[in-house]
Amino acid sequence: MKLNTIFSLKALIVMGFVIAVIPLFLAVMYAAFGMRETSALGRTINFQVFEQTKSIRLVLQKTADIERKARLFVLLSDPLVRQPYEQQSYESTRASFKQALGELLKLHVDNKIALLVNELSEKENLIYQQIIGSASENNLKLPVDEAFQGLRESSYNLSREFESYVDHEFNELRQQSESLEQGLFIKGGVLFVISFIFITILLFVISRSMRQLDTGIRRLGSGELNEAIIISGPSDLSYLGNRLEWLRTHLIELEISKQQFMHNVAREINLPLASIRESAGYLVNATGDESGNTRQDIALQLCNNVDKLKTVSDELVRYSQIHLNLEMNSKATINMEYLLDSVIKDFQSELQAKSIGLKKLVRPVEIAGVEEQLRSVIDKLLSNAIKYSPLGGEIRIMLRDSGMQMELEIEDEGPGIDPNERLHVFEPFFRGKSAGNDDVDEPGLGLAIVREYVTNHQGKIDIIDSRQDQQGARIRIQIPLTGEA
Repeated sequence: MKLNTIFSLKALIVMGFVIAVIPLFLAVMYAAFGMRETSALGRTINFQVFEQTKSIRLVLQKTADIERKARLFVLLSDPLVRQPYEQQSYESTRASFKQALGELLKLHVDNKIALLVNELSEKENLIYQQIIGSASENNLKLPVDEAFQGLRESSYNLSREFESYVDHEFNELRQQSESLEQGLFIKGGVLFVISFIFITILLFVISRSMRQLDTGIRRLGSGELNEAIIISGPSDLSYLGNRLEWLRTHLIELEISKQQFMHNVAREINLPLASIRESAGYLVNATGDESGNTRQDIALQLCNNVDKLKTVSDELVRYSQIHLNLEMNSKATINMEYLLDSVIKDFQSELQAKSIGLKKLVRPVEIAGVEEQLRSVIDKLLSNAIKYSPLGGEIRIMLRDSGMQMELEIEDEGPGIDPNERLHVFEPFFRGKSAGNDDVDEPGLGLAIVREYVTNHQGKIDIIDSRQDQQGARIRIQIPLTGEA
């Protein structure tokens, strides 16, 4: 089974819409996650750079303070002039400098910056050792200018390295943003191509099925019924194709039935016409020696044949107007038990003439229907049962409510209906073998009209097997109890 026959047209449309939206959704989600990641990274870098910049500035400021305090301490080289708080101020400034360096190293700075921070700390220690050593020996030397120069150079190098580090971090952030943008375009393009391919395939499958449907309908409309209708594609379109194929075969059957119907009509008309032509020819060629009785018999035969043609004509008109009968638009509630008894009373003389017994198993049933048509159905079935029943035979009638529908069975003890003929007895003008020559005067439309009346009541009529140890025809009618009254 192909994949496209599993899904219906509605499912394929929904699937196509989903697959068309999914790439857009994925692209938006990818862009959102990428922007969030880039934004989070940018916030992190900005925060780190801000904190490090603040710490670097503090370190540079403390470096300048330590140099100023150290120089002041050196200028006051005479212990008699130097006040005790001068060294305390110097030590306090130095402690602040060390604290600033420690805070900077806690920020996980770059290795080069960390090395420069350590170098700056060592340069400051060197100055401190020189100053304190000279003060304790009361022999303060002044080689600290070179040390101060080294301290300033380390401070400058630290500032320059930090600027390079900041430029490097922001360049990486920009490159990551550009890479994200490029990846978004590539992935979006790939998803668009996938969606376009799938939508193209979907449209091809649907359009092919629609073209097949259109071709099948056009062939039916033009009467080209020889080629089978096959629709490939979604399940519901395939189902429509199957229904069109059923319609095609039904139209073929109708065409065959129409041809058979026309053949039967021609036969029913030709038989009395041939008899009329023969009788008329006899009258034309008759001599004056013919007796009056002979002429009277020929005239009577002509009238009978004309009556046969009139009967065929009336039955044809009646049969053709079944579906145009406006009475079906005004159904009424019918008491089937009362209607059945009423029809049986009309056949009392026929039953008595053949000494036919009537066995009834009847339950009260009411249905929505057209009384005239239902009466015609019972009348024709009962008339056939009496006609084919032998003298002294028995007709069994059963009427009941089976739950959702009414069931009416009429069974006789006549010759019955050949199983091979059961599918044809309801066709117009059909006469079975068991009928013999009894129906030569009948047009053969009675059971066909019965079937149409039952069908108009959304029911069905069947010929079923006789009961055990019984013979004869057994006909069952089933009509739904509910209907539009």
